[in-house]
This record gives sequence, structure tokens and C-alpha cells, in this order.
Amino acid sequence: MYNTFDGKTFIIAEAGVNHNGSLDLAKQLVDVAANSGADAVKFQTFKAENLVTKSAVQAEYQTVNTGVRESQYDMLKRLELSFNDFLELKEYCDSKNIEFMTTAFDHESLHFIVKDLGVKRFKIPSGDITNGPLILEHAKYKLPVILSTGMATLSEIEAALGVIAFGLLGKENPSLNAFEAAYYSDEGQAALREYVTVLHCTSQYPAPFNEVNLRCMKTFQTAFSLPSGYSDHTNGIAIPVAVIAMGAAVIEKHFTLDKTMDGPDHKASLDPTELKQMIASIRQVEIAMGDGVKKPTVSELKTRDVARKSLVAACDIKKGENYKSKLAVKRPGTGISPMQYWEIEERQASYSQNEGELIED
Repeated sequence: MYNTFDGKTFIIAEAGVNHNGSLDLAKQLVDVAANSGADAVKFQTFKAENLVTKSAVQAEYQTVNTGVRESQYDMLKRLELSFNDFLELKEYCDSKNIEFMTTAFDHESLHFIVKDLGVKRFKIPSGDITNGPLILEHAKYKLPVILSTGMATLSEIEAALGVIAFGLLGKENPSLNAFEAAYYSDEGQAALREYVTVLHCTSQYPAPFNEVNLRCMKTFQTAFSLPSGYSDHTNGIAIPVAVIAMGAAVIEKHFTLDKTMDGPDHKASLDPTELKQMIASIRQVEIAMGDGVKKPTVSELKTRDVARKSLVAACDIKKGENYKSKLAVKRPGTGISPMQYWEIEERQASYSQNEGELIED
């Protein structure tokens, strides 16, 4: 089964375009991700001319974060890495023992990352959740797919999953009806469970906390019965740590070398220290989740006898005397449990006892 992450949350350190078009900075980002303990470091592969028209305007956050009003094309052209750069970057990731990931934003780039880079899994970005042709091409390669869902409705997510199911099944003659049929078929659902993880996401940089809506992860789990995760754009590390308790299979978080660098995503990214802290916190919460069985832990057994109480003699007691009104409850917990108080108080002492002595009858 492809859709497994070795029983732990798969953490993607999202470098994105925070290399600012520099291979050297990209390698430094790999170093940070590897040193932080991330499972993968992810970039973005595109050719600006294949991605946007030359008149496409920036997103509002891009203008705000860069302080420059220009076309998306001009901005993205500066942020491109060449295919040769990516070949070198993939080798560098291999040398650092961290999985190389990259999102392909166009068909040419998708072909390149599969055939030349040999990526192990795909990440389809939120902006392409309605890009049926590109989604279908992803699915035909039959690699694990992580689908981000920012800006989407449940029906749009379901439609995208239908395209993926159709592609995974190797169907021909694509159409909306064919996608729907593939989605609702038993074979299609089985293929989705094997290959697909759905990420909740709020596509704003940074994302306001009151728009995060983490309960959507539970909605996904109910609606799609697929592994779910979270692509985080909030400030800080609280939210990605919190989603571990909601069963996140994957967490993705942007990071940068320096938040003050020029570029659209730096301000909403973690710095190296924060990234390392986030991952350490996630791993701690993972361990803390446990198995759900309520029982004394190994360390609690050492505490139990000290913290709990036992029945003790409230005063000197002579052999043959009734225990009624002569019992107290005090630490340690190595004697008879106070839960037997009412049973013991009806008995007679079988031996003489001093005040404060543990009852042993």
C-alpha cells in the first residue's frame, strides 16, 4: 500500500520559492530542513510562461508581502529554478538523506519531475484543485498523491478525487460523468484509499486564526474516508502541533532562512529555529497520543504507592476491639485500600496496633 507514512506524521518542510531563484539558497534550505528532522523538503517546479499569462495580477498577499506591485509573471520569473538546478538539488537532497519533493505547476514540469527527478510522491497545490487535465496527468503516473484543498468546497474536492480515481484506474475517454462513475465505484474508492491524502488548507499568507477551521479535518475524514492532513499558513507553530491530536497524517509548513528576505512567502514562514521547534513539538505530541487504553503507566506505578492512601489506625487499637471509628486514611498506599473502609470497620482487630500503623487485617 502506497498511502502509508510508517505510522507517524509525515512532515513536509515547504521551501517553496523561498530560495528567491538561487540554487545556493535552495541548498541552504535543504540543510535547514534536514537538520530540523523533517521527512521531506518541498520546492515548486514551474516555467512562468507555462503557468501564468503575462498580464495576470498578483494575489493581494503577494503585493503586501513583497511591497512591489507587478505581474505574477514578472514575480515568478525571478523565482524560477532551471531544470538543471533541480537535478542538482535532487542529488543534494539525496546526499542529506531527506526526501526531495516538488510541486509541478504545469505539464512540462510534471513530466520532468517524474522522468528526470524520480519523485516518490506528488503534492497537488490548492490552486490546481480545479485543473482537471493536470490532476489527471498526475493520477496516471500512479504515485501517492497529496491533495491540498485551500479555497475549495467539498464538491470541488470530490470532483478532483473523481479525476484522480479515473486516472488511477487507467480509464479512457475522460468526462465529468466518467470521473463521477470512477469516484463512486468500489475500485475507485479502493484506489483513492491506497494513493491519496487530502490536506486541509487556508490559502492566505499568513492565514488568520479565525479562518483556519480545523474541524474541516474531521469533516474530511467523515466525507472521504481518506487520510487527512494540514497545510499550514498561520504564524507560529501552535496550529500544526495541534492538528496532531486530530489525526493528521501529513503536515506541511513553509520555512525560510530569514523572514526579512524579499519575496512573497518569507513573512508567513518559519525561521530555522522555529521549524526545528515545531518538528520536535509534533514528535512529542505524537508520542503523547498513546494507544488510548487507560491503565497505570510504568512511571505511575512508582508513584502510586506514594500518592495513594491506605487504611491506618486512627488511635491505639487493642486486639479484639472493633475497628469502627478507629480508622483513618493516610499515605502511603501500600496497605489496604480505603475503598474497603466500610468492610474493615465492621471487623475486630486480630492483633494490637499503634496509632498510625497500617491496618493489615
